[in-house]
Amino acid sequence: MPTKLWEKNIAVNEVIERFTVGHDRELDLYLAKYDVLGSMAHITMLEHIGLLRRDELDALLAELRAIYAEAEAGRFVIEEGVEDVHSQVELMLTRRLGDTGKKIHSGRSRNDQVLVDLKLFTRDKIREVADHVMALFRALQAQSERYRDVLMPGYTHLQVAMPSSFGLWFGAYAESLADDLLLLEAAYRMTNRNPLGSAAGYGSSFPLDRSMTTRLLGFDSMDYNVVYAQMGRGKNERNVAFALAGIAGTVAKMAFDACMFNSQNFAFIKLPDECTTGSSIMPHKKNPDVFELIRARCNKLQALPQQITLIMNNLPVGYFRDLQEIKEAFLPAFDALDDCLSMAEYIVERIRVNEHILDDTRYDAMFSVEEVNRLAASGMPFRDAYRKVGLDIEAGRFVPDKHVCHTHEGSIGNLCNDRIREMAEATYARFGFDRVAEAENKLLQR
Repeated sequence: MPTKLWEKNIAVNEVIERFTVGHDRELDLYLAKYDVLGSMAHITMLEHIGLLRRDELDALLAELRAIYAEAEAGRFVIEEGVEDVHSQVELMLTRRLGDTGKKIHSGRSRNDQVLVDLKLFTRDKIREVADHVMALFRALQAQSERYRDVLMPGYTHLQVAMPSSFGLWFGAYAESLADDLLLLEAAYRMTNRNPLGSAAGYGSSFPLDRSMTTRLLGFDSMDYNVVYAQMGRGKNERNVAFALAGIAGTVAKMAFDACMFNSQNFAFIKLPDECTTGSSIMPHKKNPDVFELIRARCNKLQALPQQITLIMNNLPVGYFRDLQEIKEAFLPAFDALDDCLSMAEYIVERIRVNEHILDDTRYDAMFSVEEVNRLAASGMPFRDAYRKVGLDIEAGRFVPDKHVCHTHEGSIGNLCNDRIREMAEATYARFGFDRVAEAENKLLQR
């Protein structure tokens, strides 16, 4: 059997082949088990519409399950000279089943085959990201509750401004992640639509049952218009990349705060010793390398939507090989973000907070607004109270009352962590990961 699904009787120049294949073989390993799942659904549908016999389907499904197990165990390889994962799977089936293996491609193109692979891969990776986001969310909320009454300075323009608290600081990043989940959910909804059956972008003369493959693969619905299904290549990756970039932006910002607050000039928090590194010349150093790398890698991830946009933004309708370049940036992005989220969760759980920050008189002035508000509440016009406190500070007469009583929703004394948790958990539940897992397991066990 030719090692290229399109090969006939003309050999491709080796230099041209090396250039056009690029890193496809390595990158396609990400897609191997998803290619098998898509093929299982497709051939089940082919038997349903009369293009395969039942005995052929049973033999193909048994072999595909074996190939899936190889991919799950990390033993699946794309052989030298084989162009991509689709060719490798078909080659393995043909070696084992002869001509029956050659029948699995009826009614589809490599275009809709890679589209469904990418959709299945992406929705699975979104699930992993969502799980990591929820784990970090819970760690942040736990620390918010643990240190809810410990005050710290709040800043504007990097100037000491007003009282804040570690309850607010940890809780703010938890709520940011809850919002990030909303964008991830939207990306998941767009991802979880079936492009299989669009073939090369113009459908097929076979009477394909696209509703059946949609159901078998656990998709919410299909990409109905076959031309749009092909136009979704690149667009879907870009939409998902924006969701990943939103999460990365939250984590990068938190990492910057942690690096700054861990420095001796602030000394607001202490990172666990095992999460810091030393200096080759300065024996006292405990560097926050992990958070610095999290910040850098998350900042790289925030560039991902622009990378994808620049590859695809001037392409007309239809498939172009340019789109292959997106895989190189997109496929590894999930593991990169998961690593950052895991590391952030590990450190956040172990951060220790300085509970005596306000013993330092440099922070006394941050209670000025509290005093202004106290005077205004007692009847003094706000602008007069503001002037009086300002003059007292300049004259060195200001004595802060460090007792803070904020009661409104979302303030120091009323964090609303329970409501934020309800929002995040409701968003996570809407993904419906269990339904997808049930469909995939049923397909694998048929």
